[in-house]
Amino acid sequence: MTRTGSEAVRPEADVTPGTPSAATADRVARASRGHKQRQRVAVVIPAKDESRRIAATVRSARAIPYVDLVLVVDDGSEDNTQHVAREAGAVVVRHSHNRGKAAAMETGAAVVAMRDAPDRPPRHLLFIDGDLADTAVNTAPLVPPVLEGIADLTIALLPPQPGAGGRGLVVGAARRAIASMTGWTPTQPLSGMRCLTREAFEAATPLARGWGVEAGMTIDLLRLGFRVLEVPCELRHRPSGTDLKGQLHRAAQYRDVQLAVSTRRARAAASGVRRTLSPREQRPGR
Repeated sequence: MTRTGSEAVRPEADVTPGTPSAATADRVARASRGHKQRQRVAVVIPAKDESRRIAATVRSARAIPYVDLVLVVDDGSEDNTQHVAREAGAVVVRHSHNRGKAAAMETGAAVVAMRDAPDRPPRHLLFIDGDLADTAVNTAPLVPPVLEGIADLTIALLPPQPGAGGRGLVVGAARRAIASMTGWTPTQPLSGMRCLTREAFEAATPLARGWGVEAGMTIDLLRLGFRVLEVPCELRHRPSGTDLKGQLHRAAQYRDVQLAVSTRRARAAASGVRRTLSPREQRPGR
């Protein structure tokens, strides 16, 4: 796997014998163009207690090119997030109690799949946060690289956020873990604004729990050979501050990221042991 800059790319497949004729290749190319023309994108917004911002986020997301479905997963909100989101034009599903971001993402993807037309390709998935408000439309640059087959997963690079109180400890830990396990060093490993193909999403499931979902997804997809690209996006969201609530949030992030990484290290070690003990690798008579 070759990786450069903010991009992680899997190598192209080798050309094999039996190359199709020019006429066949032309038909394949035309079909491919038609496939891209029919491709659509669903925005999935996991949200909890976002009634103040969710309407603006939904309206802004609906303006993203290629998006024909905006789905809000209300993850056990105690306010009227679901009603505000529905009035703003979103399809809304609700968890009766808070199950966490990963569960909300999996619920959203499952509902999108149920709404996909059988005669059209599965929608790509664009996950965004519920507090982006009017800047949600600025996640649009994440879509074209996935639509055009340049990347299987795109990740938003956000500008510095006013009021952010973190010191980069969690981000740094996630960055180092991803680099050590995949060879690729992301700039913003915890960015939650992501667009990916249905194939990539299904390959990444089950998702890591809690705040480890982004680091776990990145590691899993890179190790499976999917292509990942970071894309700058002008986004503004509500950052965690320096108060007790912000500190507790970052502590939970750190815990979940470490758990996601430890699980994947253990999985990789077990896979290595299985390969070592494979009968094909053993000497005769063992």
